[in-house]
Amino acid sequence: MRVRVEQTALPGIGVRHDLMTESGRRLGVVSHRNGRRDLVLYDPDDPDSCQHDIPLTDDEAEALADILGASLMLGQLSGLREQAAGLLTEQIAIPAGSKYVGKRLGDTKARTRTSASIVAVLRQGTVNVSPDPTFRFEAGDVVVVVGTRQGLDGVTAILAETDPDV
Repeated sequence: MRVRVEQTALPGIGVRHDLMTESGRRLGVVSHRNGRRDLVLYDPDDPDSCQHDIPLTDDEAEALADILGASLMLGQLSGLREQAAGLLTEQIAIPAGSKYVGKRLGDTKARTRTSASIVAVLRQGTVNVSPDPTFRFEAGDVVVVVGTRQGLDGVTAILAETDPDV
C-alpha cells in the first residue's frame, strides 16, 4: 500500500509534510527554512490541531529515519552524497513584502552573490523547472534552491529584502 504524503508550504517558515496512518492518526514533519525540523503529532479528535511538537536535531532526525527504514535508501545514495558533500536543497517562500515581487529572477543576482542556484519555482501547484533570468516572481512563490548552507541562507536573505520606497 502506498502512503500519501501531503506537502504544504508554510510562508515565512518552511514546508510541512503530513501523512495519515492506517490507524487514522495524522503526523507530520515541519522543515524550517533555517534547517530545523519538528515532528508533529496531531490531535486524534481534531486532525487540524497539533497535540505534540517535537523539535529534532540533525542527528535525531537521521536516527529516526534510520529506525524507520531509510537506511537502505541512504546506502544507495551514499555515492551521490559523497560526491555532493555539503550540497543542500531548500524551499524558500517569497514574502509579500519582498522587493523582488514582480521583478525578474535575474534581478536578484542570487547565483552570483551566493553561489546557490534557483532550480525551480513552485506557484499555486505548478512547478516552473529551471526558470530563466526573465522569470518574474510573485508573492507566495516558493523557490527551490541548491547550494551550501551559506548559499541557501544568502538566497533567503536576498528574497527577504524589502523595498525601502514601499
